[in-house]
Amino acid sequence: MAAKAEILELSNGRITAKIATWGATITSLIVPDAHGNLADLVLGFDTLEPYVKGKSPYFGCIVGRVANRIKNGKFTLNGVEYSLAINNGPNSLHGGFKGFDKVLWDVVERKDVEYPSVTFQYHSKDGEEGYPGDLIIRATYSLPELTTLRLDMEAIAENKATPVSLAQHTYWNLAGHNSGDTLDHSIQIWGKHITPVDENTIPTGKIMPVKDTPFDFTREHKIGACINDVPGGYDHNYVLDCGDEKNGLKHAAKLKNPSGSRTLDLWTDAPGMQFYTANFVDGITGKCGVVYGKHTGVCLETQGFPNAINQPNFPSVVVQPGEKYKHTMLFEFSA
Repeated sequence: MAAKAEILELSNGRITAKIATWGATITSLIVPDAHGNLADLVLGFDTLEPYVKGKSPYFGCIVGRVANRIKNGKFTLNGVEYSLAINNGPNSLHGGFKGFDKVLWDVVERKDVEYPSVTFQYHSKDGEEGYPGDLIIRATYSLPELTTLRLDMEAIAENKATPVSLAQHTYWNLAGHNSGDTLDHSIQIWGKHITPVDENTIPTGKIMPVKDTPFDFTREHKIGACINDVPGGYDHNYVLDCGDEKNGLKHAAKLKNPSGSRTLDLWTDAPGMQFYTANFVDGITGKCGVVYGKHTGVCLETQGFPNAINQPNFPSVVVQPGEKYKHTMLFEFSA
């Protein structure tokens, strides 16, 4: 089955995305800078083999059925307790041992017109990784404008209520995947609060203001400025509560490379965003033999709040039978 995994290309003459059927994974994204220089902005591998063999720390993939951590891998829904795979300390992370990043998705639609797109689909069966009910997931990557990548994710619960929270887990380096750490990148995050975590990286349930803390990116500044004040680095969920809205999407983050020649503006309709600074990436050999170390990428994973299924005060991630989950991300590049 794994042998059938393939990489598809979307291009509009300005940006070129390569996306694999394995995990609906962005393996490459070539974007020009202010001077027209092209660079691949995402960490990853040259071939599909490392992804298929589980060597990837979630490079570029879609994670689910529930992104991020679920405390002790347990939750109760409609009076039934469910137990999930424990794959991250005492927790379940990113869907378990074989989440959506480690399966083959079907290509159900492909458009190579002026605005190219590809739609992937995956059927997650009742009981898979411990989750209830059949779930049909679709993910459409498209290039709606010259320097914009869009991702529309949706999922339909067929027969049981189930938690659903998908995230796109690309590691960005706007100077190019091969250009070292991202501590000199600057970022602005439209979140005035985070969901603080316990010693197992599980949200405590509190909503904490970022003002006067190392988590305050309400005004743009360098990622590395206060990272040493955050044990291990940033790996925290921001409450997206203060961004402008555009076409039903709110401004989540603005990321810039050190020379200022590339900017990524991220828009979403998700309530939260995990800001993760690749703290656990350590000596992974990636594309062109480049060795990726700590902080060589930045993940901006828009999502439902971590462990929301066990936190009644967090926005619900439960999808009822026949209901549709929807989640859109817009990656706008400018120079």
